[in-house]
Amino acid sequence: MIEVSGTEALWLLEGSAQGRLIYVQREVVVVRPAAHVMEYGRLVVRAPVQAATIPGRALLTYHVDEVRTPAGTGWTVSAHGPADVIADPDEAAHYRRTLPGWSHGPHDTLLRLRPQSVSGFRLARAVSEAGR
Repeated sequence: MIEVSGTEALWLLEGSAQGRLIYVQREVVVVRPAAHVMEYGRLVVRAPVQAATIPGRALLTYHVDEVRTPAGTGWTVSAHGPADVIADPDEAAHYRRTLPGWSHGPHDTLLRLRPQSVSGFRLARAVSEAGR
């Protein structure tokens, strides 16, 4: 694994459309598939999770990766920071039209995550393994 700069990690994140929302609920780590878009330095995430399970200004992690198999190459990026549920009905309607979702109703939540830390790695095979 080769660590990438924060700028490159953001570039990889912006170039993708789907990832996983990670949060803690009742002392258990929960992972949900999600769609996202980066706008104005904020990550807008649509995930199949009940809004009530995300307290205001919760610290969340969003993970995106692209791994090519069987080569085992690609990249992985994680963004972590406070998030709020998007409550404005006009703004929510816009993102529901533009971001694909997996569920509708109370399990269809839009969040705005403000990344405080972004880290990423490129995945590469060792030179000795490449020849196999």
